[in-house]
Amino acid sequence: MRVLVAPDKFKGSLSAMEVCRNIEEGIKRVFNNAFIENVPMADGGEGTVESLVDATGGKIIKTVVRDPIYRQILSFYGILGDGKTAVIEMAAASGLYLLKDFERNPLFTTTYGTGQLILDAFDKGCRKFIIGIGGSATNDAGSGMAMALGVKFFDSTGREIGFGGGELGKVSTIDISGIDKRIYESEFIIACDVKNPLVGENGASRVYGPQKGATEEVVEILEKNLSHFGKLLESTFNKEIINYPGAGAAGGLGAGLLAFLNAKLVSGVDIIMDVLNLEERVKTADIVVSGEGKVDAQTAYGKTIYGVAKICKKYNKPLIVIAGSVEDADALYDMGLQVYFLF
Repeated sequence: MRVLVAPDKFKGSLSAMEVCRNIEEGIKRVFNNAFIENVPMADGGEGTVESLVDATGGKIIKTVVRDPIYRQILSFYGILGDGKTAVIEMAAASGLYLLKDFERNPLFTTTYGTGQLILDAFDKGCRKFIIGIGGSATNDAGSGMAMALGVKFFDSTGREIGFGGGELGKVSTIDISGIDKRIYESEFIIACDVKNPLVGENGASRVYGPQKGATEEVVEILEKNLSHFGKLLESTFNKEIINYPGAGAAGGLGAGLLAFLNAKLVSGVDIIMDVLNLEERVKTADIVVSGEGKVDAQTAYGKTIYGVAKICKKYNKPLIVIAGSVEDADALYDMGLQVYFLF
C-alpha cells in the first residue's frame, strides 16, 4: 500500500513536517509494510517557507532587515533545494505580528524589509521567487519594498517622500531608473488568495485597514492616497493596477508587486502543489492523508485540504483528513472527502 501524507501545519502546535511524521508513525503501527511518502504542505501563508524548504531539501536563510516601523530585526526566508528559488513570507519582515497593538498605524508602517529580503536573495543567486503576502501590517502599496529595490518617489517640490501609506498622497513622480536590474532577470510568483482591488468598498484600506490600527478617519486618508498612487502606477507602467484582482492584498502590496516586479498573482495552494509536483504524487498513491489545525468555511476557498481534495477527486483517490477541529464538515464532503478524524 502506497500512502501519500500531505498535510498543512497545525498552527501553534505542529509544523507540517511534524504532522507528517506523526501520521506516518500512526499508519505504521497498523500497516507496517506501507510505503509512506511525506509531503509537508502550505497554502501560501504562514509556514510556507518551512514547508517548501523541508519538502525540497532547501535551507533557511536568516538576515537582518527593517520591520514595519523601521527597526532592525532578524528575519528569514528560504531557498529551495534547487538553489535558485527563494521563498519569502512578507510577514517575516512586514507582518502585523511584529508590532504591539499601540505600534500599529498604517499611515507609517512600511514594506521596506520585504524588499530587503528580495535583495538578499538576489545576492545569493536566486532568480525565481515565491512570495506569500498574508498578515501584513502595512498599507503602502509596496512603496517601501520598491524603495529598498532602488525606486525613488518624489513630491511636487522634488523631495523624496517618507515611509507609509500616509505619504502616498504626496507622490508626484515615480523614478525607476535606479531599480535593481536583477528584477528583469527574475520571475516573481505571488501567493495571493484574495481578490480585493486596490481601492473601493472592497479595497485594501476599508477592508483591512482597521485591523492594522486605522481609525475611520485614517481609513479615508489611506483610501484617498491609494487611489492617487494607483493612478500614478497605472500611468507609469501602462498597465491595469487599481482594479486588478488581488491588487489590494497586503495593504496594496499586490499592486506594488504587479507594477514594480511584473509579478503573477496565483492561488497560494496551487503554487505549492506545483512546486511539490503533488499531482504526480497523488496519481501514484493508493490513499492520501491530509489535514490542518482547523477546518471551517474558509477551507473551501484555497486552503491546503481543498487543493489536495481537488486532485484526489480528479484521480478518484480516497482522501482522509485529520484535523484539530472541524466547524464545517459539509465543506469537506462537498470536496469529495471520504472520512475525517479529529486529532
